[in-house]
Amino acid sequence: MKFWLGTHEVSWLGRTDVPLFVSRRRLARQKKWARALGPWALDSGGFTELSMNRRWSITLDQYAGEVERWRDEIGNLAWCAPMDWMCEPSILRGTGLTVREHQARTIDNFGLLRERLGPTVVPVLQGWEFQDYLRHVDDYAAAGVDLRAEPLIGVGSVCRRGRDAEIVAILAELASRDLSLHAFGVRSQALQAVAEVVASADSMAWSSRARNAHNHGEPRPTPCEHVGSCANCMTFALWWREEQLSRPALPVRDYQVPLISREV
Repeated sequence: MKFWLGTHEVSWLGRTDVPLFVSRRRLARQKKWARALGPWALDSGGFTELSMNRRWSITLDQYAGEVERWRDEIGNLAWCAPMDWMCEPSILRGTGLTVREHQARTIDNFGLLRERLGPTVVPVLQGWEFQDYLRHVDDYAAAGVDLRAEPLIGVGSVCRRGRDAEIVAILAELASRDLSLHAFGVRSQALQAVAEVVASADSMAWSSRARNAHNHGEPRPTPCEHVGSCANCMTFALWWREEQLSRPALPVRDYQVPLISREV
């Protein structure tokens, strides 16, 4: 599994060559960016967009233009997410739309961005219930997109579930369909469990762990040059990343995955 370290510090692109996962909302705040030393992937920032605005506040042309500019000026952009529509219950309540409507909008946006950005933009599966994701796979096929031919497919609306077994069940079923998956925002407790079934994952869980360690007076695991919380500290983040990578993958067969109906 390839692991992308999530960061809200854009300057890290020019300070480390580890794979980084950066939000569009962070990059858009700046006028200049360092050249990336290593590969990085772009998160569209969709959850925040829909949480705050109940819709996308930017246009497709604006987003595509930003991706093209960052791809050229920063360099080393591996891939980007589309302007997808998350399916967490809180998001659905805000937009007033259904899961099926969010899924349709996600596919429509991906298709338009793929025409402009080519393979830089990856398809994303959205849903909430187990069967939602399976239906979305079928929706892509109906739209003429063969997901099995895609080098990477994002799986959204998983990071805020809080139930690791549910996350593993969804990802394991999708992986069994010969899909190369990226798990968005997986919390650290679930990383070991999904490592066996996904091609890649990203996480920014290091920041909350660093903040909690400071609040509870726990010793820092690595020497830092600043005083206070390590919630913005690259030293802590890189240490945390190495800790995650050193843990062996937890076999899915040994994980308590709930039995979920496969009928759709």
